[in-house]
Amino acid sequence: MLGAWKTTKRMVVMLILLALVLGAIFGWKFWQMQKMQEQMSQPEPPIKVEATQLKAATWRPEIKAVGSLRAINGVEVANEVAGVVSQIDFESGDQVKKGDLLIQIEDSVDRAALAAAQARADLAQETFNRFSNLIKQNAVSRSQYDEARSNRQATQAEVEELRAQLNKKAIRAPFDGVVGLRRVDLGQYIAVGTPIVDLNMLEPIYVDYSVPERLLTELAPGRQVEISVAAYPEQVFAGEVMAISPSINQSSRTLDVRAQLPNDEQLLRPGMFADVRSLAPEEKKVLTLPRTALSFNTYGNFVFLITENENGEQIAKRVSVTTGNTRGNIVEITDGLQQGDRVVATGLLRLRDGQRVEIQQDSAQGEKNQESGAQGEEATG
Repeated sequence: MLGAWKTTKRMVVMLILLALVLGAIFGWKFWQMQKMQEQMSQPEPPIKVEATQLKAATWRPEIKAVGSLRAINGVEVANEVAGVVSQIDFESGDQVKKGDLLIQIEDSVDRAALAAAQARADLAQETFNRFSNLIKQNAVSRSQYDEARSNRQATQAEVEELRAQLNKKAIRAPFDGVVGLRRVDLGQYIAVGTPIVDLNMLEPIYVDYSVPERLLTELAPGRQVEISVAAYPEQVFAGEVMAISPSINQSSRTLDVRAQLPNDEQLLRPGMFADVRSLAPEEKKVLTLPRTALSFNTYGNFVFLITENENGEQIAKRVSVTTGNTRGNIVEITDGLQQGDRVVATGLLRLRDGQRVEIQQDSAQGEKNQESGAQGEEATG
């Protein structure tokens, strides 16, 4: 009986202790939840941000495209007749003039044949001259006179043929330009049509590019064009539209355009890839923002407009915008904002719509980018 009482007493004590422990745990958790609710009920502190202002600028509308440079005249010089190279009068990379000798094919046999034909032609000419005098005196028949005249004409034609054949063995530059790498050697036998050297006229130079057909009305011969190439990323080359294709490419629905650029220093080379900008003749007023102030996604572009709530506190309001052209780090805003609006300049990922903000300072870098973008555009205009 006494043992059962002791057992029951121990169980009661254990239950009391367990109740105290669980009560303490539940009390601690309840206190923590109360603290968390108090913290959550407190307003979130404002996020410090930099702001920039929507500004007006003067831009010249442009059409952007990608193009390829090509020489006004560019050929692969080849031979029309076979033979052995007996003379080479150029080095790779030389500047040559129209008519300059490039290579000479061995022509001693042709010269001998020409000399023999010339002798026959001279004899035929003398015979014809003599018969011309004799026929006036009826000393020769009309048929003999006609035969002498025909023989003279035939021998002269033979001379011209051999001379033309001889001239084909002297390969000359068809126009002024720069030769590329020589592909034949002295003493080499070359068959008909063997590539000898590339020849390109580099000044001026063409750039060919394509634009969508909807932009046809914005193009015209004489419009200013600017290009940049990877070899000279900091340099802009200016020219003008020379010709526009009269037809639209049916597969791509694009329009082929050709512009001409001066190339006095021969920095531009055929085959170069070029970023092309066709500039409109008149400037227009635009509203601009730094690129860092915009968020670009598949659902549309937006900014965080800095405005005030009913308590007079500054908040970031998400506003959808429509963008236009770009100039470096500057983007044109065509709809959604008004001149003078202030927006968050950087750190858009940490913001949400309606969140309180504290303007730490205006974005000096954004202001500088906008000013430099406008000045650069005025300079190119």
